[in-house]
Amino acid sequence: MKILVSVKRVIDYAVKIRVKPDKTGVETANVKMSMNPFCEIALEEALRVKESGAASEVVIVSMGNEKCTEVLRTGLAMGADRGIHVATERPLYPLAVAKLLQALVRKEEPGLLLLGKQVKVDKSENCVHVEREIDGGLESLRLQLPAVITTDLRLNQPRYATLPNIMKAKKKPIAKVTPEELQVEITEDFDILEVVEPDKRKAGVMLSSVDELLDKLKNEAHVL
Repeated sequence: MKILVSVKRVIDYAVKIRVKPDKTGVETANVKMSMNPFCEIALEEALRVKESGAASEVVIVSMGNEKCTEVLRTGLAMGADRGIHVATERPLYPLAVAKLLQALVRKEEPGLLLLGKQVKVDKSENCVHVEREIDGGLESLRLQLPAVITTDLRLNQPRYATLPNIMKAKKKPIAKVTPEELQVEITEDFDILEVVEPDKRKAGVMLSSVDELLDKLKNEAHVL
């Protein structure tokens, strides 16, 4: 079974995100970028499925400009077998990404498509058994292959790429394709009107008694 994993290049989770002065987006110039943490977890789970013997190949795909090859090399260093770079300088919105993934699935014919964001995967015959968290416990499901599965942060702990694997990743293949070659038309299906920072969190207030808390809930918060 072949597993296809989508990985995205995003602002590093440790970096404070800043909105551009003209409010057209977030600042990405000279900002540290890395693989989306949810994508890391999806890739780690794909590698574990392969190591269990249930899959024969793990292929990763990233979409965007030339710098997307950085996250592909990271994924290859983690253990993926090969990468696919869908090269475009145009901004990709959700509908375009979905169409490109659909075209790649038709081309690669994977048995499983793993995406970032809550299941534990176990393959058997031509189906997979998955577990996901729900309110009050876990739910077990059985899916026929091919299937699309998403992953959540608590699923696993992604591995670190070792120096030998980083060196090996430089020799692993990354195929470059364009949306035109995949016969997908990139359209801007929505307009961004304005990007603003969320409201700053107000400082907390120490209360001396339950009566004072009840008074504030009633007269200030108006929840009682």
